[in-house]
Parts: sequence; structure tokens; C-alpha cells
Amino acid sequence: MKDLILVIAKALVDHPEDVRVNVKDDERGTVYELSVHADDVGKIIGKQGRIAKAMRTVVTSAAVKSQKRVIVDIIS
Repeated sequence: MKDLILVIAKALVDHPEDVRVNVKDDERGTVYELSVHADDVGKIIGKQGRIAKAMRTVVTSAAVKSQKRVIVDIIS
């Protein structure tokens, strides 16, 4: 799942070397914290959050097979 998030995020940003994903497990499920360069935050979020929502949808759909709850947080 982490690799999927990295591939999607690196394709969208101008500074792919600054893309980081931290994985945490908590009571909500598995949390993937995505952090990018400050100049790229808008590109990851998109207009009205459309890119972020699409990314979350893809990752959540991929996680259905493992029957785990997956959350993608964007750290700015």
C-alpha cells in the first residue's frame, strides 16, 4: 500500500525526492501519513480536494482485499 501511495504522489509533484510516507497503526486502522515538499501540497490536494479524494479512493479500494481500514493523511 505504501508503494502505491508513493507511485501516485511522485507522479503528481515537482519534487518527487521529497515525497515521504510514514505508516502507523492505531485504533482507526492503518494510517499512511503522506508528506511532500511545501510547493507541492496544492498539487496533491487538488481543486476542492479532488486529487486527495481520488487518491484515498484508490488506496481504500486496493485495501479491500486485506479487509483492513486504511486512512491516508496528507501532512502539510
